[in-house]
This record gives sequence, structure tokens and C-alpha cells, in this order.
Amino acid sequence: MTGVPASAAGGSSGAHGATGAAAAADGARSEVSGSAPGPGNGGKSARGGKIAAVAVNQASVWNVANLLTMLRLVLVPGFVVLMLANGGYDPAWRSLAWAAFAVAMITDLFDGHLARTYNLVTDFGKIADPIADKAIMGAALICLSALGDLPWWVTAVILGRELGITLLRFLVIRYGVIPASRGGKLKTLVQGVAVGMYVLALTGWLATLRFWVMAAAVVLTVVTGLDYVRQAIVLRRQGIAERAAALEEKEA
Repeated sequence: MTGVPASAAGGSSGAHGATGAAAAADGARSEVSGSAPGPGNGGKSARGGKIAAVAVNQASVWNVANLLTMLRLVLVPGFVVLMLANGGYDPAWRSLAWAAFAVAMITDLFDGHLARTYNLVTDFGKIADPIADKAIMGAALICLSALGDLPWWVTAVILGRELGITLLRFLVIRYGVIPASRGGKLKTLVQGVAVGMYVLALTGWLATLRFWVMAAAVVLTVVTGLDYVRQAIVLRRQGIAERAAALEEKEA
């Protein structure tokens, strides 16, 4: 959970016992604004209340969801080192690189779910989580292309789509949020499987299979990218229409 109970933050009464990080932080802030030395608060000063509030805000960042995100960020340079070790073609080192990549992809499945389920969403997580996602996938694709295992155009299509959609989300954020679709989630899963298969030193029919899995990933990447563009256009039009209607109503 993010934050600590209000009772631990400043020794307040049960009225401040609301659960969740936001409630704990609000309770601490209310103690700061209304605390004064006296019998009712055990002689605690406003300065003590401010320190408690700061402690709550700091503790809210160090939750399990954010720790998983940080782990993914740390795994990125480790993955690159393992991937390129001994010339980049040693099956043993490639297997270790695959293990690092697999851990990063698995934690990606859990950190967002934990943050939403247990109210662990923080500003740090909102920024670091997508960065960690793009970093591990980008590192894997670039390493594979640099080693000649994957055509550069595949890397360009996947990374171009990811960066382009991220930029598109920021451009239309004033009109609303483009939600993650089922197609987008399927794309992420297939991409992870395909890249993971390429990281491993596979031969025979498994090497053929990974080619088709990567082909499916590229198709899903393009199709879902176009769908996000369509959603962005619709969202922008709706936002402009709503603003115009609100302006006309205000002038009337």
C-alpha cells in the first residue's frame, strides 16, 4: 500500500483512519494545517506535523508496484550486457539475457495491476512505467538488429509505432485519454513472446516458428497503431465539438 496509516503519521484520532495513500496523505495535511501545542495533540508542533506529512509522501513512492518498475529499469543495462557478451552469439549468455527479458516482461504484467488494485498509483509510476516498457523492448530490438538476427525495418516499425502512439496520447490529452484496447494488450503479449524467441538461440522448426510469431507481432503493431490514430481523431473531434457547444451556451 502507498503511504502509512494516519495514526502512524501523526498520532491522530480514529477520525483520520481512512484507508489508502490519498486518505493518509490528506489526513497528514489536515493535521499540519490545524495542529497546535496543547493537551489535545500531546504538545506536537506544526513543524512535527509537516515532517509527518513529508514522510507519508515519501513513503508513497516506495511501494511494491514502483519497486517492480524500478527493477525493470535496472534490468535494461543488465540485459544489454548479457545479450552482447562473448560476441552476442553464445547460447549460454543469450539464455541469461532471455531470463532477464522474461523477468522484465512478467513484472510489466503485475506492476500496473497492483497499482490499480491496491491504490498504489503515484506520479513516479505514471512516468517511469511506460519508460521502462519502452526501454526493455527497445534495447532487445536494437540488440537483435545490431547482431543481424532481426531486420532493422522490423525494429523501426515497432519502435516507431510505440513512440508515435505515446506522442499522440500527449497531443490529445486535453480532449481525453485514449484507453488501452484489447488489441493493444494482445500486441504487447505477442511482441514479448516474439522478441523473447529471437533472444534465445533457437534452431530448426523453432526458428521458423519465431519468424511467424514476429510476423504476427508486426501486423498487430501496425493494425493497433492505426486504430489508436482513429481513436485520437474521434476524440479530438468530440472534444472540439463539446468546447464549441459549451462556448455557445455560455454566450447565450
